[in-house]
Amino acid sequence: MFEARISHQGLHKFRVVRGYTAEEAKLKASLQLSVWEEQWARVSQSRQREQLKFRTVALKGQRKALASEQNAAAEKSVAAMDTLLQNSVKHSHAVDWSKLKHSLRYTVDEPSRPQSVAIPPTPTLTAPSVKLGFLGHFVPSVRARRVSEARAVSEKMNKSAYDAWSVRKNAIENSNKTLRENYDAAVNKFEDEKQTFIEQEELFNKSVDQKREAYLQKVPETVVEFCEMVLDSSEYPESFPSSFSVDYIPETRIVIVEFSLPSLDALPSIKGYKYVATRDEIQPQRVSDAWLNKTYDSVLYQITLRTLWELAQSDEADAMEFIVFNGWVNSVDKATGQEVNACVVTVQVTKAELLQIKMEQVDPKACFKKFKGVSAAKLVNLSPVRPILQLNKEDRRFVTAHDVIDSIDDSANLAAMDWEDFEHLIRDVFEKEFSSNGSEVKITQASRDGGVDAVAFDEDPIRGGKIVIQAKRYTNTVSVSAVRDLYGTLMNEGANKGILVTTADYGPDAYEFAKGKPITLLSGNELLYLLEKHGHKARINLAEARLLAAERDRAQTARSST
Repeated sequence: MFEARISHQGLHKFRVVRGYTAEEAKLKASLQLSVWEEQWARVSQSRQREQLKFRTVALKGQRKALASEQNAAAEKSVAAMDTLLQNSVKHSHAVDWSKLKHSLRYTVDEPSRPQSVAIPPTPTLTAPSVKLGFLGHFVPSVRARRVSEARAVSEKMNKSAYDAWSVRKNAIENSNKTLRENYDAAVNKFEDEKQTFIEQEELFNKSVDQKREAYLQKVPETVVEFCEMVLDSSEYPESFPSSFSVDYIPETRIVIVEFSLPSLDALPSIKGYKYVATRDEIQPQRVSDAWLNKTYDSVLYQITLRTLWELAQSDEADAMEFIVFNGWVNSVDKATGQEVNACVVTVQVTKAELLQIKMEQVDPKACFKKFKGVSAAKLVNLSPVRPILQLNKEDRRFVTAHDVIDSIDDSANLAAMDWEDFEHLIRDVFEKEFSSNGSEVKITQASRDGGVDAVAFDEDPIRGGKIVIQAKRYTNTVSVSAVRDLYGTLMNEGANKGILVTTADYGPDAYEFAKGKPITLLSGNELLYLLEKHGHKARINLAEARLLAAERDRAQTARSST
């Protein structure tokens, strides 16, 4: 499976889009981004209309009407916090696979047949106009001469008219021929593009059927994608984040959801608006801290139960026996000013238990506790809890690492190190770099399979994720092909970032390819800086490394010859 991570900052949306090929993943990511852009355009237009209303209201009566309108909207926003769960359970969340298919209707208009220009009629021949004069009537030679002259003039005029007509006729015929040829070419192109469109749509629709069949067969990757479709279609207030990660353990039929919950700031802060006539202004009325604290707990419990119920209720393949929900809140620690991301609710429940509950009637917190969910007494304090079960980070390629970094000093030439030791060194330095936020770095086996030398797991489910790291102990400039390989590995591994580290440097084409992609290129100088940052010094001498490599090759050749 190939993955593409996409997000939309304005809508607070994040998705991991999967496909059986890189092209499919890219296409699906592009389609999802297009949908989000359309949603964002509607949201932006709505906001612009509201801002325009506020700017253009000048009269008191209009201000009073606007205050009433804003007050109704604020009350609706506040009331929505109490019905997040109820509004969801009113509807079925089963995936309608037929709606995922594309219409085979080709909306491009067929080329219009051009109107040919009519050829003008052949010009009428002009008869000779003879003026005999006095002598012409009586002198035969004069008469003959004047008739001959008139005939010559007439023939010249007729020839000139015919030649002009002939030129016009040829031009029209050529123009009509070009119009016909262009029309025929346009029709052929239209038919080809229409056929290609229909074939692509039929192929896409076939893939939807295959995906449904794979889901019914409980193929792990498709079960994950199914869960993402269900959760992505669940609508929340605009201010709420919409980011989550899903994993599936087929042996035990466990679905694990890492969900980004809203922070306290995402809740409505205004409960209404009042028009003050004496000051001719609209005055907002803020909600109380007590309401915020109480409602925040309720909102988080509602989202938890709502997510569990939507997955359980939509699972027609019975792929899920257990569902684990870990709810994370990204906020700023007011004591330190640092960003923190804490798991504040965690629960594991069976699908059978969920479907027996009448969700529209439960008290969210009481139901959460019935499922033996774990959380702090007051969620508003954002006290972290240990997740019951988290996303799988096991990879059979991982091996036990051995410390290399402590054995090097400023005499060590990194470019001449044993390549396996160099990979462990990279693991060591990145482990120190990532350890500040609780991340974990693992090193793969020495087979260099898939081009992954180390993997970092950032515990933050929103900003973090899986980071693949490649180590290139090179003595020459790293080509763009190595960066392309890393990007392919990043997609194949389902990672959201790639880091390429070398003892040398990169060519301009490598930097150009990496531009705009989730790839970081670290040169030898930057590697030395990282080492020094964590209290270790070393050196890189490419010429010395090349010389040592040449000596090793000569020695190897000599041993082979003997």
